[in-house]
Amino acid sequence: MNTLSDFFRNFAALLIINANPHHKEEMDLFTHLTSRAREHRQRIVLPEGLEARTLTAADRIIADRLADIILIGNAKEILAMAKELKLNHIDQATIVDPADETVIDRYAPLFYELRKSKGITMEESRLTTANPLYLGCLMVKAGDADGQVAGAMNTTGNVLRAAFQVIKTMPGISVVSGAFVMLLPEGSPYGTDGILIFADCAVVPSPTAPELAQIAVASAKTARDIAGIEPRVALLSFSTKGSAKSESVDKVIEATQLAHQLDPALILDGELQADAALVPSVANSKAPNSPLSGRANVLIFPSLEVGNIAYKLVQRLGGVQAVGPVLQGLAAPVNDLSRGCFPEDIYKTIIITCNQAIGLKGI
Repeated sequence: MNTLSDFFRNFAALLIINANPHHKEEMDLFTHLTSRAREHRQRIVLPEGLEARTLTAADRIIADRLADIILIGNAKEILAMAKELKLNHIDQATIVDPADETVIDRYAPLFYELRKSKGITMEESRLTTANPLYLGCLMVKAGDADGQVAGAMNTTGNVLRAAFQVIKTMPGISVVSGAFVMLLPEGSPYGTDGILIFADCAVVPSPTAPELAQIAVASAKTARDIAGIEPRVALLSFSTKGSAKSESVDKVIEATQLAHQLDPALILDGELQADAALVPSVANSKAPNSPLSGRANVLIFPSLEVGNIAYKLVQRLGGVQAVGPVLQGLAAPVNDLSRGCFPEDIYKTIIITCNQAIGLKGI
């Protein structure tokens, strides 16, 4: 294997594994994440408390003792829906009613303090606090919850807007990005234990060099917190170590330098073509002095266009499971769901969010 075409051909040869969507790598990853969540139970708020798939996933999380669930909505309506759905554990969740004036009294002043520089009034703060997406984020900001999962009923824009305005980004990071944990077919020589991290594949269309550097550092944290691997980060380009010249190559070179400054201890290199990042023999030829030595497990793409195309191609052509997107860079975890998601997707996203919260606490 010494070319990028070999890389994709190896995936395609193992395509039959995709017939089983729960192959060994995915099971191993979620066995680890589930065990960690159970050991260090986190408080996860679900703003869409009257959404059937969300309630079904929450019921399973509670039954499996994986997290303390907080549902936002009217208690009578939530419990009635749970009964209709034949769910047996929802009464063990904490239910917070956004119409309760005492709830608004508690959290509206916090939102006012966060947004008063933008000209918001206290009356506007109270109205916004009654929005479940904002209320959930305010609970996280106040320390009354550890993370939030939403999006089964709401758009990504609305989910992220609440997170940006309330929770904001972690120190040293100004951009939120989306990573996928790619679970390769058993026996694949790439990544670490069959795992690669791809970013950004979901949020930032055309990152600047400073943003690309921040995405690299945030993705390294995702590799540790979610995949349980020690990150080896490659910033990708169509050029390896000056083999081509363009503004886009210059951006990746600058981003690599900035990422080193953000986290000097991180094993990281760029600019690298994908084969030089992933294949030791190619790395030995094209980038013999690279600290990655062709064994990268975190791939940072120069734009959303490239990252999104790459993850979908690898997923479809190579029988690779793509877990995510995992939102990264926020000061506390908030994850977005597809509005076409299944209860299983929500269940897994809650587990991922728990592990992000655990990682932020350094447990």
